[in-house]
Amino acid sequence: MYTGTAVFDLLLPGDSRSLKAKRSYVRPIVAALRKFEVSAAEVGALDLHGRAQIAVAVVASETEHVSTVLDSCERLIAGRPEIELLSVRRRLHGADD
Repeated sequence: MYTGTAVFDLLLPGDSRSLKAKRSYVRPIVAALRKFEVSAAEVGALDLHGRAQIAVAVVASETEHVSTVLDSCERLIAGRPEIELLSVRRRLHGADD
């Protein structure tokens, strides 16, 4: 069994100055990520306007599947024209970790 995580650091548009506006960008992204059958949530930069961190976690029996799912999640986020993907941090854990 392998688990993989990815944390996406996002720059949101300038009109996301309120928390309500920020949620209007984050919620659809998290909902779209869940179609890959992963756990997804906003995990950081909660009090910063214009910034967000979204994390994704996946469990699979093979490392290739974990990598494929995380790649798909990254493409989905990077393909959204209204946000800028600043960085991605990935980790893979195996049974021996």
